[in-house]
Amino acid sequence: MLPVALAALVAFAVLVGLGLWQLQRLAWKETLIAQVEARIHQDPVPLPPEADWGQIDFAKDEYRRVTVQGRFRHDLEVQVYALVDQEPDGSGGPGYWVVTPLGLADGAYVLVNRGFVPLTRKAPATRAEGQVDGLVTVTGLLRLPEEAALFTPANDAARDAWYVRDPDAIASAKGLVRVAPFLIDADATANPGGLPRGGLTRIVFPNRHLEYALTWFGLAASLAGVFAAYVWSRRRRGGAAG
Repeated sequence: MLPVALAALVAFAVLVGLGLWQLQRLAWKETLIAQVEARIHQDPVPLPPEADWGQIDFAKDEYRRVTVQGRFRHDLEVQVYALVDQEPDGSGGPGYWVVTPLGLADGAYVLVNRGFVPLTRKAPATRAEGQVDGLVTVTGLLRLPEEAALFTPANDAARDAWYVRDPDAIASAKGLVRVAPFLIDADATANPGGLPRGGLTRIVFPNRHLEYALTWFGLAASLAGVFAAYVWSRRRRGGAAG
């Protein structure tokens, strides 16, 4: 009986631990949602100067609204594969984020996710009106480098195939120096010709951690009940045999 008890104890501890971990994730997700909701409605602030780029972090800067002036380097644009939520007008679905270096007055660069284009409009020539020249003002959300999901393909700079928005990797592939270690997701200000379409940053996050926690705790309780029934039946059989 001792091996069964030890196995049940280990399984019970694992299930309770998973439940507690989900409660921690719940607290983190609720904090994130509150931060995003507060920041996206704040007035935009000037892009942090290059001297402060090393202090940019997720906790205080992710999704902060910023504004900056510069000139786009359309010749260095990359397209990052994306799957955007379908809109009522039929837009969205698979396509690409158009990420373009914005040259600042002091010679530094910040990568701007100018917005989404469908698969058929990947080539810049198919949306030439949107390749704006001259000094532009960009307002949007500051975003830290994107983390690849479990099944996301690796970026392939040699083929110019991109699946994750990684400022360092893109800058290296395009021969840029003094590049911000973050991006700006441009807001919904319309581009000439309608593409790229900005303002599509995902700001609604699924939050089922409480449900998951209750599931793990429920399984732990069920295991405890099954083990208690097992012990009771063993003792009953032992008493009957005596």
